[in-house]
Amino acid sequence: MSGASARHPEPILHVDMDAFYASVEQHDDPTLVGRPVAVGSPTGRGVVAAASYEARAFGVRSAMPMVRARRLCPDLVVVRPRFERYHEVSDGLMRILRDVTPLVEPLSLDEAFLDVAGAVRVFGEPPAIAARVRARVREELGLPCSVGVGPTKSVAKLLSGLAKPDGLLHWRAEEVVARLRPLPVSSLWGSGPRTTERLVEHGIRTVGDVADTDVRLLRRLVGDALGGQLHALARGEDPRRVEPEHEARSVSAETTFDTDVDDPVTLERRLQRLATGVARRLRAQGLAARTVTVKVRSAEHRDVTRSRTLPRPSDRTHELVVVGRELLRELRLERTRVRLIGFRLSGLGAPDAVAQLSLLDDAGTAAAGEGQVPGERWQAIDRAADAIAARYGRPAVSFASLLDEEDSERAAPEDDAPDGPVR
Repeated sequence: MSGASARHPEPILHVDMDAFYASVEQHDDPTLVGRPVAVGSPTGRGVVAAASYEARAFGVRSAMPMVRARRLCPDLVVVRPRFERYHEVSDGLMRILRDVTPLVEPLSLDEAFLDVAGAVRVFGEPPAIAARVRARVREELGLPCSVGVGPTKSVAKLLSGLAKPDGLLHWRAEEVVARLRPLPVSSLWGSGPRTTERLVEHGIRTVGDVADTDVRLLRRLVGDALGGQLHALARGEDPRRVEPEHEARSVSAETTFDTDVDDPVTLERRLQRLATGVARRLRAQGLAARTVTVKVRSAEHRDVTRSRTLPRPSDRTHELVVVGRELLRELRLERTRVRLIGFRLSGLGAPDAVAQLSLLDDAGTAAAGEGQVPGERWQAIDRAADAIAARYGRPAVSFASLLDEEDSERAAPEDDAPDGPVR
């Protein structure tokens, strides 16, 4: 750097956890360490949500049907996903990153960009900061992560991938263009399988080929926006900044049944479970929702949704569950065979400063305790349920209508389908 106030030439870090879901499971259950592990539903329509590196050695990959994964690796250990646990670990990761810099841009639960230009005076050069982050993640979370350090977001993300597993890679700004040139065109951010195939068909096989190709030809081959983007990235140009402020637009969960369901009671119970988990996540983020949406996918892969906007934002489980059940009934499914059901909250913002009125306030006043209205009782119940779930790692307080279902799930064999991922 030419002066004390100059911006460091390689200030961008990309931190990416290694085989995140599978690594969490191996950390929490030491008997899984060193074994091929896949996280997902073990039978039926189940797919691999994550695979340990031991499983990847057999060709097991994310999004692969579990049936195929088992054929590739007969000794595969299949573990049900625990999304609340993954969110908990993710929160710990983001706290570590924000201890380094406020300029943290999460991309998902297990990866984020950091701009550490303002942290070098405190923590040293960016590679030293990356090493510090990796050490803290290992020490505090017990998990491995890989970090790329470079002048731009695209380079940092590329390097974290090349550093896997459990590594750190740094390219100096003046080296980037030369180091990029021999890499395959698929290395460029945005060059997916179809784009790569299209470029290779026209003899454009490496990043250097992309850099040397007339941008007008690239735009004709893959479209104006992508063609221009790939040409710039191949030349080491990426002006995008780390953007730390991304307001959550929605919180949702969905589940795919192993076999199609046409029983309205089963559908309502599963929706209630999804809604309970989503409401808990909403409160954990200090948010309330204005709109509730229920989604159903039929056996013929037709999606139908129903939404309702509430009179005021709510974060109360009971109120949101009641609305969800009403929307499900409005779908008038009768005996329609359902493949998937989902629950989504949107229109997110801070909880209303004015006391929220429960949907049961008008009808349930007599049931309230002394000095409390029903809305306050539901709020107290939610707080207690959240505290218990946080302490024991899973919901321990639930609706009475779900007790039979939850008991049967705890006693059921591994082929009972888990809830789908929260997005």
